[in-house]
Amino acid sequence: MSFDLLESAKSIFNNNVVSQASSQLGESEGGIQKAIGGIIPVVLTGLLNKAGSAGSAGGLLDLVKGVAGDANPSAITGALQGGAGGLLSKGADLLRSLFGDKVNAIIGMLASYAGIKESSASTLLQSAAPATLGTVGQYAAQNNLSPNSFLSLLDSQKDKILGAIPGGLNIAGVLGLANIGDLGKKLGGLLHLDTATTTGGAVNIKPEARSSNRWVWSLLLILVAIILLWYLMRGCGSGKHDNTVITDSVTTSQLADSATMSVTEGGPVVTRESIQVTLPDGTVLDAYKGGIEDQLVTFLKDDSRPAGKDVWFDFDNLNFKTGSAELTEESMKQVGNIAAIMKAFPKAKIKIGGYTDRTGDSTLNLKLSKDRAESVVTALKNSKTDTKQLLGAEGYGSQFAKAAATAPDEEKKKDRHISVSVREK
Repeated sequence: MSFDLLESAKSIFNNNVVSQASSQLGESEGGIQKAIGGIIPVVLTGLLNKAGSAGSAGGLLDLVKGVAGDANPSAITGALQGGAGGLLSKGADLLRSLFGDKVNAIIGMLASYAGIKESSASTLLQSAAPATLGTVGQYAAQNNLSPNSFLSLLDSQKDKILGAIPGGLNIAGVLGLANIGDLGKKLGGLLHLDTATTTGGAVNIKPEARSSNRWVWSLLLILVAIILLWYLMRGCGSGKHDNTVITDSVTTSQLADSATMSVTEGGPVVTRESIQVTLPDGTVLDAYKGGIEDQLVTFLKDDSRPAGKDVWFDFDNLNFKTGSAELTEESMKQVGNIAAIMKAFPKAKIKIGGYTDRTGDSTLNLKLSKDRAESVVTALKNSKTDTKQLLGAEGYGSQFAKAAATAPDEEKKKDRHISVSVREK
């Protein structure tokens, strides 16, 4: 039977571990179980990401072997009860090794996802990290893996690990990746394998001769340059940019080839083409080409495209007074348009999400983003939207922000927005 890293790690967190964690942390067992379901693939994803850096395999192999003895339920319950001899401290060190200064963002993200306190998420993450990584260490030690065979092991397990990351955890965004698939490519790029076979549990690797494929890489680089040049010329010629749609788990470019604006506190200024959007009930809305009304109506009319938690559209003419959750008067026009769309599509149900940049305190940003999202829900209710169509509001703070806190405001304003997720249509 082939080795399954993810399932081996999950087996450590049995019902007794969940019960002990629930009792010690004062959380529901459901919340603990949900948090653990996110923590295990997140920790392993951090390992995959770190392993994707050239020259890191040897150090990581030593690291996971060093915690092989912690891969058991009693180590976790002992840590939760306060008698683990520094396992929590060890876990904190491991997390810093994998995620650097992103640990707090991950804790906040896990707490929000599982509906538990940040302090509980922190304790769970610190106690679970050594056990999860120790599972890899046990296998590596038992099969005498070399750094190269260790990389090959991770490469063979990456698809299942990345596929296990819950939709509500945007670990790719925290790690600064456009999408989670980039992480898999990053790791695979280090291997350059002709073959990778498993003999007696150990992975044997035959390195690929780089020179034989050098012309392939050269050709690919030329093609990428041509595509980039075409894209830039196309953008300059039309005066448009690809619209960015933010999801719970990844950021993708799709839906409209049209200029858009992110939510800003002072109000963006972009020249755009005005259009009229006609709804099924005959209502005509004044909107912008490629704006949220245009995209949302097009999506709701298209039966081939399903709704879901990964379907998001950004408000593009919505602003708040500086540092507050109070909508400006000008914003009410777009709120009214969304209310009209919901009335014209009575089966549609939406959720509102709020996002901020990395400037300032992350806890305050999280609260501000939630307050702003709730402010939009309240405004939609006041605009006679059927409350059954509104599935609530959630603030994500800066956990999905791409720009650094020190980046120019022109970059950071793209991280400040309110979005609509279409959950049913």
